[in-house]
Amino acid sequence: MVSSAVPPSLPLLARFRWKLAPALLIVGIGDWLFYQRHLHGGYLGLFALAVLLALLAGRPVLRRDRRAWAAMAAAALFALALIYDASLLAWLLFWTAAGVAALIPATARFDDGWRWFQRLVWLGLRAPFGPLIDLKRLLKLRAAGRAGRWSLHAALGTLTLPVAGSAVILTLFSAANPLIERFFSSLLLPDLSPELMARLAFWALLFAMIWGLLRPRLARVLLPGFSGRGDWALPGVSVASVTLSLTVFNLIFALQNLMDAAWLWGWAPMPQGMTMADYAHRGAYPLIATALLAALFVLVTLRPGSETARTGSIRRLVMLWIGQNIFLVASSMLRTADYIDAYSMTRLRIAALVWMALVGFGLAAICWRLLRERSAAWLVNVNLAAAGLVLAVICFIDLGAVAAQWNVRHAREVGGRGVALDLCYLGGLGDSALLPLLSLERRPGLQPEFRERVQAVRLRIHAGLEAELDRRWTWTGQRRRDQARAMLSGAAPAALTLGQRDCAGRPVRPRSTLPALTGERGK
Repeated sequence: MVSSAVPPSLPLLARFRWKLAPALLIVGIGDWLFYQRHLHGGYLGLFALAVLLALLAGRPVLRRDRRAWAAMAAAALFALALIYDASLLAWLLFWTAAGVAALIPATARFDDGWRWFQRLVWLGLRAPFGPLIDLKRLLKLRAAGRAGRWSLHAALGTLTLPVAGSAVILTLFSAANPLIERFFSSLLLPDLSPELMARLAFWALLFAMIWGLLRPRLARVLLPGFSGRGDWALPGVSVASVTLSLTVFNLIFALQNLMDAAWLWGWAPMPQGMTMADYAHRGAYPLIATALLAALFVLVTLRPGSETARTGSIRRLVMLWIGQNIFLVASSMLRTADYIDAYSMTRLRIAALVWMALVGFGLAAICWRLLRERSAAWLVNVNLAAAGLVLAVICFIDLGAVAAQWNVRHAREVGGRGVALDLCYLGGLGDSALLPLLSLERRPGLQPEFRERVQAVRLRIHAGLEAELDRRWTWTGQRRRDQARAMLSGAAPAALTLGQRDCAGRPVRPRSTLPALTGERGK
């Protein structure tokens, strides 16, 4: 009896087709945006939103999973961050959230960040080979759905002789028959130029990226996590040794913290030959390293449920020591703030302050974990959540603009307590420094030579922004250009002549060779 049941491979073949359509659409959108029109910047955010729509269309299971919707919402937020002000951070966070959304329907629960890190790494490593793996599987499925014992190897063996023989005969006929010759001449093969090869590689990259989300696969084997609980036999680690260590550590930290408080808060004079700026710059990062080592010590020697963690005196010493470590982190942040006040603000110094705050939060989380006997997975997740929240906020804050505004406001040239304004650094910030420099340029009472240098740097930044907005549009860049035009509205044309200076005081080109950026252009 012959069964008329539909082969089980056919529904899967249909799903392949439904995923292929949105994948090819994403390739087309990416080619049009980035290859044909050479757009980038905020257009990356539009492309990211298209990827999310393709993911929803190609994987219906996501629409039925609340956890997937949460991850998709996070990915959409980072896509908007790309439109707001495109950055590598927002791009990486978008793909991380999109990867979580693609994988999470296949998991029972979120579990912990360490396991998800492995899943996302596997997703990224598999993505370049995913289309080839699925193509091989598709051929097998098609063979299984056909009658008889069909295989690609058998088909090639059957077709090789007739195809090769026909090609030889037609080639000979083309030498005698002009119609056949013209037909073959019309079949022009594409010119395999480097440009075409680059475009094909770009298509392959886009297809692999979206196909990895449409056809994700969970890693079969994950490295085990660590519970971080119970006793751990380590040489030299005992209740007595941990108690003695914590007692000595607390005394050393108390001495350091008292000296920090006395010098940083002005209770005692600085050591001879050392300024406050030197002291602030000298110890910020070593103190953070000390706090990290303290955290590692607590994680290793005071695991929840261990004998050391159950000892009351040790728990009290740990609480005191972690409190001193948090004070040490605060002292490091104060040192960095004093150094910024004495010199200048940079993006890296802002990032350092944020990092120090996260270290302090991590120390507090370790203390809470010990008191409440939380798992290691909880500790990893809470720190990842804090870092993710901070990074998400930073996606919408231009640290370069914050640094430029602070430096302009506190520069020595405008009566501030800081050092002379580093115009070359501000010039390197690009349009992040445009509005602070423009407000400084229009400030009354500046020295003429300094105003000329500010003007030269601002003009170059302004010209660069005007030139790049057509292809590297962002909402932030558009807003800055509109604000700059409003500030320049009705202003006299800015004229630079020979003999004026650039950011470093060198002569600049004549006014005739610089772009005209006045209020008239914006009208």
